[in-house]
Parts: sequence; structure tokens; C-alpha cells
Amino acid sequence: MPTSLEIQLKTIPDSPGVYQYYDKEEKILYVGKAKNLKKRVASYFTKNHENAKTRILVKKIVSIKHIVVDTETDALLLENNLIKKYQPRYNIMLKDDKTYPWICIKKERFPRIFMTRRVIKDGSEYYGPYTNIRTVKVLLDLIRELYPLRTCKYDLSKEKIAVKKYKVCLEYHLGNCNGPCEDFQIEQEYLETIKAIRNIVKGNFKESLKKFQNIMQLFSEKMEFEEAQKIKEKLDLLSNYQSKSTIVNPSINNVDVFSIISDENYGYVNFFKIANGAIIQSHTTEIKKKLDESDKKILELAIVEIRQRFNSISKEVYVPFEIDLGNTVKVTVPKLGDKKRIIELSERNAKYYRQEQFKQIKIADPDRHVKRIMTQMQKDLRLSEEPRHIECFDNSNIQGTHPVAACVVFKDGKPTKKEYRHYNIKTVEGPDDYASMEEVVFRRYKRLLSEGQMLPQLIVIDGGKGQLSSALKSLDILGLRGKIAIIGIAKRLEEIYYPGDSIPMYLDKKSETLKIIQFLRNEAHRFGITLHRNKRSKSAIQSELEQIPNIGKQTITSLLLKFKSAKRVKTATFEELKKLLGDSRAKKIHQYFNSN
Repeated sequence: MPTSLEIQLKTIPDSPGVYQYYDKEEKILYVGKAKNLKKRVASYFTKNHENAKTRILVKKIVSIKHIVVDTETDALLLENNLIKKYQPRYNIMLKDDKTYPWICIKKERFPRIFMTRRVIKDGSEYYGPYTNIRTVKVLLDLIRELYPLRTCKYDLSKEKIAVKKYKVCLEYHLGNCNGPCEDFQIEQEYLETIKAIRNIVKGNFKESLKKFQNIMQLFSEKMEFEEAQKIKEKLDLLSNYQSKSTIVNPSINNVDVFSIISDENYGYVNFFKIANGAIIQSHTTEIKKKLDESDKKILELAIVEIRQRFNSISKEVYVPFEIDLGNTVKVTVPKLGDKKRIIELSERNAKYYRQEQFKQIKIADPDRHVKRIMTQMQKDLRLSEEPRHIECFDNSNIQGTHPVAACVVFKDGKPTKKEYRHYNIKTVEGPDDYASMEEVVFRRYKRLLSEGQMLPQLIVIDGGKGQLSSALKSLDILGLRGKIAIIGIAKRLEEIYYPGDSIPMYLDKKSETLKIIQFLRNEAHRFGITLHRNKRSKSAIQSELEQIPNIGKQTITSLLLKFKSAKRVKTATFEELKKLLGDSRAKKIHQYFNSN
């Protein structure tokens, strides 16, 4: 007897629509849209899903509901509305609890223009929302510089003006208002100003520029140069504002631009609204992935949501790759020219936003920051677990002299300097990096095992295949092969080598994983070379003093304690030496240095 779920799967139509998954408690789990409901829903139950969350979702599904719609556009809109209404656990959601500012043109006689965060449905016009309050203030300042507008809240009805209820205020005397409250300004003239402002807010500067140019020309012809200069200043203001916002060909008009940058857990969607070649709106949002959603899926949902939020009615959108938005919106994937550059600019904004979020998270939520980096390292380096504890080894010697090695320890992507260790090479004669690496790795992990200390999740060897093979020999002897991940990094091209694989892996030069490995390698080198230089300097000092005939180690120690270096011993006077060592030894040292 087929189950209720199996029966539901067989009866789902082939039409476009929206499907809803419910659990045994009739709680909604997931909402999705599809061109073909039957195929899309069936795919959840016939595939072996790689993503663990998807597998858990499928196990919880007890019943399926669906809504058939006419077009893909309807499906997109319905999906978005249902997600916002029910907020299912396994759906991505574009959460944004901010109240953005709008520019309001009030529905009244002699309309006021002001910024507001409340949208009241009283017939007034609202432009926005603007994600940057500074943009709103700059735009309003520009409008007030160009056009005299009233700022008072008086009811300027014909009846009240006729009975002379109001008097002009200081704004009138300053020239910021033409005094409609005392009927000093004709209503039609004021509405023409509002029309020009409406065009400016929409990004259309042509009409205002043309109007001001004509007025300036008239003043010039009448020899009223002071008035002409005032108009010229307004033209300069308008042109300057336009030049700052114009970044593409002015022929690109009434277009929405979207792009997405994503990582393991989040997607970052940027939105531009373009009018007359100018960006008049910009917004970037962060979206948390729930079921390892594709960029295509995230972008489709984000476009519907953002266009609703910003009241966009543009008939065309530019995107970096093909998506399905139905038949009502034209989707363009630019390949070159100005259109391609605007997509690249949008992607750059999404990347910058992502970087800013990382910086903020690093400060506000360091655990999430660390988790993200560790997850990325695990993925990039193909590890079985997050490399929370990493150790890196490096050898230092010059022509086989004074060989030393260093081990540096990183935990959660940061150096733990108290756990750094220096090693003097004991069993190797001559310049043999491979044997030195074998010795150091063996000594390090033999000690950790004997003391019962925690082993690292990852070992990084500074060197190529040879050094990596040497380190592996020690792990084999200790029985740690396969228990600790180990890689080698070669200096020249930053190749990553794995055991048993002759072909190296190359990481993106800008990736955080490579930067951490490089930091490890550089720290190991710095720490190792410090010990090597100290040994070399000490040896050089002692060897010079040891050349003096009949001078023993105790005398050399006394000299270094007093004079600190062989150079100072060399320049010391006989009296100074005599005071420290006596007449006989002082003569020997003084004669040795002064006879050579």
C-alpha cells in the first residue's frame, strides 16, 4: 500500500507553481518554486543529497502542498511572499529590519519636500528608499540650493490665504522661499518647480540644466550679469552632482543591476538602480544559506525581494549569468562595454561589503570569524576536520654549519608563541635538510605522545616533496600516518604538496587559506633564523678569542662578561685587561691583537 507521501508525489502536476513541505506537526519546513512542479519535487526524493541539511529536510517531510500559477513570474512573487509570511526553517530569508529614509513630496497645495522614514499612504509621492542617509541629505541640499521651496507646515488653502491668515517668515527674507503663504507665488509656477525636482530625484537632469541655461542666457542678454552669475552657480552645482553620479553611458536608462558574491555559508547581493546613466540607488544585503543553495537560486529570490522593497518597475535587469525571472522582465547578461563594466562595479561593491562584514564580525563575533576561516581552510585543503591546531616546521643552516630547526604553533588561525620550539640538530652531520626534518618531526611528536599532549590537525612542512617525504618517515615510525594531515609548501610558486601525490595544488593567491599558510611558513622561518644567527654570532666571537695562545675557556668567559664582544676586547687598553686578568694574561691578549 503506497504511503500518503507517495500518493501526493504521483498526483503533483507538471505546471509551474509553488510547493510547500510540512512535517508531522503540520509545521511548514520549506517553500520553493518550479517551472515543473512534478520534476522539481520528485528530485528531492530520488537524489542522494550531498548536503546534510537537505537530507534532514527530506526525512522530516510528511506532506506536500502546491499552488499552480500561470507563469514563472507569478511563481517567483508567490514564493517570496510565502517565505516572508511563514519564515520556514529551511528557506533563506532576506532579513532587513532597518527603516530606510525616503524623499517625500507631500500631497498638498504648494507641496513640501522632506526626508522621512515613515511611508504614509495619503497620496504623497515617495522616492527611495535610500540606504545611505548622506545621499538623501546631499540631494535635498542640492534641491534647496536650486529651487526656493516652503518649509512651513501651514495649510495653504485658497481660503486661508485670501483672509491673510499667515505672514511671511525669515525664510522669505533670506530668499529661500517665494512666500506662497501671502500669495506672492503663483501655484502653477511652484508646481513647475516640483516637476523639475521630481526629474532630479529620478536622475533626469536634462530638463533642469536646459531651463537654467535658457534663464542664464536671458539675463546675459539683458546685461543683468549678477543674476546670470547666480544661475551659473546653480548650473555648476547641478553639473557637479551629475558628474559624480554618472558612471556609464547616459543612454542606459531605467535599468536594475544585480550581482552576487558567495562563500560557503553566505551570499552577498548588490543592487544598483540606473537612470540616465546615473546610479540613483544602491543596496547590498547578506543572505545566509540554509541548504547549500546555488548563486542562481539566491539571486532570483533576492531580485524579487529587493525590487519589491525598492518599488522598482524597471523592465530590464542586468545580471552576471542567466536566471529565470519570467516574461515580464527582460534579463540581460552583458558581455562587454559599459554594460559589462557596470556589472563589474556591482560585483566590486558586493566584495567590499563582504570584506566589511568580515571585519565587523572579527570584532563583534570572533568565534564566527574563526569558524568561517577554519571551514574555508578545511574545504580548500581537502581535510577531514577543521585545522584548529596547526604546526609548521622549518630548517636553518648555512653550508651545513650550525643547523637548527623551528616549530611554530597556530591555534584558530593565530600564532601561539608560548608553544613555539627551537631544535638543535643532534644526529645529522653536514648540510642534510631531509635528515634534519626527519629528526625534528620525530622528536616533536615522540615527546607529545609520551606526555599525552594534544596532536595537531595539520602539519605544514616548509619545503617540497623531499622534505615532506622525510617528515612522513617519522610519522610512519610513530604510527601517526593518516592520523594527522600533513602538507608541504614550496617557496617558488607556493605549491601545496600532498603525500603520495606528485602533482601540486595551487591555491588562489588572494585566498585566506594561502595567507595563513604563508604566515605559518614565514613565522617558522623567522623563529628558526633567529636561533641560527645567535649560534653563528656566538661561535664567531668565541672562535676569534680561542685563537689566542694559552688562553682558556674561563678567561674567554671573563672577557665576554666584562667587554661583551671580541671587538671591545681587541680595542681594550693593557691597563683594563691587567685590572681584570692580571699582568701575565693581559700581556698575551694585548700583544696578540696589537701584533696582528
